Amino acid sequence: MRRARLIAHIKYDTVSSRAESSAMEPLRLRRIQDLDLQGKRVLVRVDYNVPLHTGKVMDATRVQKTIPTLEHLLKANARIVLISHLGRPNGKSQKACSLAPVVPCLQALLNRPVHFLPDCLGEETLQRVLRLKPGEIVLLENLRFYPEEEKNAPQFAKRLSQYGEVFIQEAFGTLHRAHASTVGIPKYLGGAIGFLVQKELQFLDRTLNAPERPFLAIVGGVKVSDKIQVIRKMIERVDTLIIGGAMSYTFLESQGVSIGESPCEKDQLDLAQDIVQQTYSKGIQCLLPADHLIAESTRPDAKTKVAESMAIPPGWIGVDIGPHSIQLFSEEIAAAKTIFWNGPLGIFEIPSFAQGTLSVAKAIAEAADQGAISIVGGGDSLAAVRQAGVQERITHCSTGGGASLELLEGKALPGLAALAQVKA
Repeated sequence: MRRARLIAHIKYDTVSSRAESSAMEPLRLRRIQDLDLQGKRVLVRVDYNVPLHTGKVMDATRVQKTIPTLEHLLKANARIVLISHLGRPNGKSQKACSLAPVVPCLQALLNRPVHFLPDCLGEETLQRVLRLKPGEIVLLENLRFYPEEEKNAPQFAKRLSQYGEVFIQEAFGTLHRAHASTVGIPKYLGGAIGFLVQKELQFLDRTLNAPERPFLAIVGGVKVSDKIQVIRKMIERVDTLIIGGAMSYTFLESQGVSIGESPCEKDQLDLAQDIVQQTYSKGIQCLLPADHLIAESTRPDAKTKVAESMAIPPGWIGVDIGPHSIQLFSEEIAAAKTIFWNGPLGIFEIPSFAQGTLSVAKAIAEAADQGAISIVGGGDSLAAVRQAGVQERITHCSTGGGASLELLEGKALPGLAALAQVKA
């Protein structure tokens, strides 16, 4: 039987085959397409943690990505119960974190009614769920309005499990969290992974274990300490590593380059130097910004200029990569066959500091147009892709920043392990 490989050397197929991991005991994972869901009441954990503004969904990507799974369930005349979190309400009901605004968005995407229940617990909610008709959909209110969700309280998970005859895990972005709706429910209700989770795992596995070459990784963002394990994993596999964003200043200082007033993690300097030395010893090309857009402060109206070398003069702050770096990085992107990007290359939220990040997003899209496999992960990177207007041209936009990074670090995701332990 043909098998599809997952990240961290996990293999999965139908319920009749076994999943294996080099770091764990043999596991078993089922997929939504392996189950008979005809007319069944299906509890689906989705990740509808979407940005809201004045009561409207500003970016529907995470909702859109669940549509194939929901359409599969609708074809089976399933009775669908959706559960999710939104924001950080700290275990209390907060209007700003209500999932109610997601309903119109989901209805438009599915072109059918979606009912909203204003509580995820309670007898009234349970009875409404039990009365669901085939093909009917309900979305329950924010799971994190109860502190028991993040505490992974067994009784909370058990009560949630009453809503379904089958559990489908479709919230890839939460699989690294040991919460009631990720690791608790599978203890009481058998389940499988949906199409979104399958796709995420397949693409991330390709990035780590079977990339077409040349393989280029672009890692940006603020802190070296946040990305160090991913960088370590990447230098075992990539041909070229580009480091940008605020973390690049720590790398530059570790090489004796002046960075002016730019942010630097002093306690990570030795580690950064070690990473650079490792790339050289492995014959990997490691690229840091060759020039910079610098500013007197990080205010949007601050005076700016281009520092035409790696060095940044005293009193100035690096806020973006410079034009030479944009050209150099774009050339590397054009030559790559597999591209992984996580983290912006500057303070792209400020339009005057966004050119580098947006240029990289467009270069990745152009490479994908020419046949390269491009994978973008992390909320800021995805926002940059959308801002650049190239989202549809990226091969795969990962919906889970933290989960993606932990998989790329070689860690087992608690939510995946919990499902794999469910008996077939």
